[in-house]
Amino acid sequence: MSDTSSTALQLQSAIELLQQGKIQQARNSFQHLCSLAPNVTHAWFGLAYACSQLNDFVASISAIEKVLEKEPKNVKALIFKADQLVYNQQERSALAFYEGALQLTEGQQNLPDEIVRGLQRGLALREKHDNQYSDYLLEALQKKGYQRGKISHRFDEALDISFGKKEIFLQQPTRFYFPGLPQRAFFERDEFPWLSELEAKTPQMKAELEAMLGGKEQFSPYLDSGNNEPNFVKHLDIVDNLNWSAAYLWRYGKLDESITRQCPITMQALKSAPLPFIAGQTPVALFSKLKAGVKIPPHHGLLNTRLICHLPIIVPKDCGGLRVGNQTREWEEGKALIFDDSIEHEAWNNSNEERVVLLFDIWRPELTEDEQRLITDMLVAVDEYPDL
Repeated sequence: MSDTSSTALQLQSAIELLQQGKIQQARNSFQHLCSLAPNVTHAWFGLAYACSQLNDFVASISAIEKVLEKEPKNVKALIFKADQLVYNQQERSALAFYEGALQLTEGQQNLPDEIVRGLQRGLALREKHDNQYSDYLLEALQKKGYQRGKISHRFDEALDISFGKKEIFLQQPTRFYFPGLPQRAFFERDEFPWLSELEAKTPQMKAELEAMLGGKEQFSPYLDSGNNEPNFVKHLDIVDNLNWSAAYLWRYGKLDESITRQCPITMQALKSAPLPFIAGQTPVALFSKLKAGVKIPPHHGLLNTRLICHLPIIVPKDCGGLRVGNQTREWEEGKALIFDDSIEHEAWNNSNEERVVLLFDIWRPELTEDEQRLITDMLVAVDEYPDL
């Protein structure tokens, strides 16, 4: 009989002893086999299991480490070691081995039930540890005077990210990226001295809008399959129809006189905003209408050198909101939301009525006049690049 056949028979015999509940005999058999054939990982795994059944934690860990020395990506062995550490009240050490198993199996389907249950134990321990850690850290900070929402919203967000409660979202413009600009989802209204004057005219702008809405249809689909905008969605419910629609005052830097002559107060109000004037491209200013129950899926804007302003004009009750990165804000009539649309964002209208905002773009305040000029010259040159 060959050495390989003999090893296989001894391994099967040891396994049968385990199945019969003869744990000490099984341990002795596995131990003997490990000394004769130290490269047989199944023997070491069997020894680890037998030792665990005999509550010999040290020997069990020692044996399973032999498996992991030879097969560091053995998910079953990682879970076994983690389970043993938990059983012996070493949860923090166990977490690293559960995490290893979770990483190795991420995205895999049809895993054995035994593995799935082990991964679930790992997830439960991760959640428990995260909660304990966040509770501890918050308590320690509060003893030193920390109050959420009172001192620094940026620090509050940093804690949420650290605790895994929020994701990190960065600028990812689809056309042009300007480095060195702060990664901010929303900007605050009081950062823009010109904004209060514009907001004060909301009632008059609303009257102009309602007069438009009361006549013939003047809105067109915001997304149509034939335009040059990046088609970031394939959802037919917002492409080529009026579920998400626009009435443009400025479109790619060109005035729409059929709309603007109906909205003189709105046009006057926009003069206070630092609109970017780039021939054939900006400013863009429009009434953006979102019908009841419609959602705009997550997407990124073209540039990070501009900010998008939403001045809510018609906002139904329980309308919904706007998510930019990991922050969500609700529309409130007459109070602008200003955000960086190069960060992933989405919007929705959960109400039974239409929502309309005045949407327009402005220069980012961090850019110098020279930088604005350079960006303008570049974008014009790009637009003038000849088709060959």
